Amino acid sequence: MQKKLLNGRYEIEEKVGEGGMATVYRGRDWRLNRQVAIKVLHLQYVNDPDFLSRFQHEAQAAAILSHPNIVNVYDVGQDGDQHYIVMEFVDGTNLKTLIQREGPVNPDRAVVIAQEVAFGLEAAHRFGLVHRDIKSQNIIVSPTGDVKITDFGIAKSHLSTALTQTGVTFGTADYISPEQAQGQTATPQSDLYSLGVTLYEMLTGRLPFTGESTVAIAMQHVNTEPPPVRQYAPQVPAQLEALVLRSMAKDPSKRPGTVREFAELLQRYHHIAEQPTVVAPQPSQRTRNPTPQRLSTPATNENSTTGRMVIPPPPSAVQRRAPRQQNHGCGAFMVGLVVLVGVLSLVILFNTGGFNDGISARPPATSTLPPIASSTAVSTPSNTPAPTITAIPSQTSTTEPTVLPTSLPFPTPAPLPTPTPVPLATVPGVVGLTEEQAIDALTSAGLEPVQSEPQYNDAVAAGVIIAQDPPPDTTLQQGNTVAYVVSLGPELVTVPNLINTSLAFAQNEAESLGLVVEVQQVAGPANTEGFVIAQTPAANLRVEPGHILVLSVSIGDKVRFPDIIGLQLWEAEQRLNNTDGLSLVYVDPQGRDRLGAQFDTFQPNQVISALANEQPVNNGDFVPRGSGIVLGVRAP
Repeated sequence: MQKKLLNGRYEIEEKVGEGGMATVYRGRDWRLNRQVAIKVLHLQYVNDPDFLSRFQHEAQAAAILSHPNIVNVYDVGQDGDQHYIVMEFVDGTNLKTLIQREGPVNPDRAVVIAQEVAFGLEAAHRFGLVHRDIKSQNIIVSPTGDVKITDFGIAKSHLSTALTQTGVTFGTADYISPEQAQGQTATPQSDLYSLGVTLYEMLTGRLPFTGESTVAIAMQHVNTEPPPVRQYAPQVPAQLEALVLRSMAKDPSKRPGTVREFAELLQRYHHIAEQPTVVAPQPSQRTRNPTPQRLSTPATNENSTTGRMVIPPPPSAVQRRAPRQQNHGCGAFMVGLVVLVGVLSLVILFNTGGFNDGISARPPATSTLPPIASSTAVSTPSNTPAPTITAIPSQTSTTEPTVLPTSLPFPTPAPLPTPTPVPLATVPGVVGLTEEQAIDALTSAGLEPVQSEPQYNDAVAAGVIIAQDPPPDTTLQQGNTVAYVVSLGPELVTVPNLINTSLAFAQNEAESLGLVVEVQQVAGPANTEGFVIAQTPAANLRVEPGHILVLSVSIGDKVRFPDIIGLQLWEAEQRLNNTDGLSLVYVDPQGRDRLGAQFDTFQPNQVISALANEQPVNNGDFVPRGSGIVLGVRAP
């Protein structure tokens, strides 16, 4: 960064992060004297009018949001070629870093974080703004526990008229919704799916889908059901697992209707999860935070119940005050109590043999009745509230316990059940096998093979597996999917037609395709000199990169000089006469006076040199057609 002060107001102090679109700095707003975060757009997008328009529209749309769970946007501006957004500075850590540092998040804490994110998204959706990139990296948790959504950089607003840029896929593959992965328009349901993935990651410490490429991961979001949460985190209650998987349904219509509905479901689950276990006596709902003493002495606490009721609705205020305000119905109450005590006494005598030994032989204190119908409950004082008395028959009844009100979508959470054993399978290694062999191996192991996008590979023949996910020896539940990548073999290129092109053009074209050029000079018509007149292999054939392409380049209307230097004169003359376009015009005898010491190295009448049109020529050289030849010969 060259500029340290944007528009004379925002001072850039320190770089705190960088993404694909922009760099984020910690800075200061000198006009309002407050710390801010400044996001500066990367320079490669500055000259793209469509991108700049979308950047400004979405930033302005985000600026209208004001919610405790969303990082506030203060300003959008430009200083020269630097476009920036000024935002609230949050002193915290992103959720991704927390998970990597601390491992899976406690389920109660994870539910609270997801609930806060859902409330923030609900505010954005209410203004017609879809985030489109919800992930743990874009959720900041402060040291005090505040949760805020950040980075609306690729959000889509109803205020924007810009279309999606061709070739750009919005969203991160690890969290992308199936509809976004298929190129469909992102909706609030897409944000809900990504939030479900983030909650999955918080509870398990891992992502539901992994792969060697973003395409492989995105296709799993489209086609593959996520592994159960409790496969990796058995401590997570089944009800919470069901909520997470529902939010990650492939079909958006099967997810909760809105993020607000999802937040309310999380809130209800969290409320139920905080209730005392139904096995132990529960305090009356009149006392919101019961003390340990009240929990330990339910029989003497007028605000507690002794029945095994399942989260009963709180009695109305009139019902609680009735015993204190009036005595209407007291006679009926006492009659019912006497009848109840009598019935229980008969049951005790019948079970214990009291008819033979006498009632006094077996006092109630030593009764062998199950503890759910205790003598303390029977001897309830006459001023005990009505809810306590009505709980006694439910203890001795064999009918189902009272269920939750219909407004709650979940049953009462029971103690964490032991996970049902699921058959496991060890992932076999399929790299190096043919596709048919890989499918057989995976199917035999009880796993479902899924083909990822095939890839070219210069070292592996077509049809052979070059990658798999998860890797060999991984333990999975039977029925889980294993993705594999099939080699397409070396990527072939089509040989271009280079005939009648210049040598320079032909070389550049062939080398750009990865072909190796070999040039051969050949004679041709006078007007083709320097141009390709033949090639091997022929045009339109498919070959591997690195294949040799032989280009025959014309040197014009020339004739190859025959191999006659070193022959006897009579033989040389015979070959010249048989070469079309050349003629012998003179024989030059050379004696010792001209050859010096080399004279004795040649035989008499041996051709030792040649001239074509008065220019020296060697065996195999090309000479213009019609050239006159002079042969140098050792004198006899």
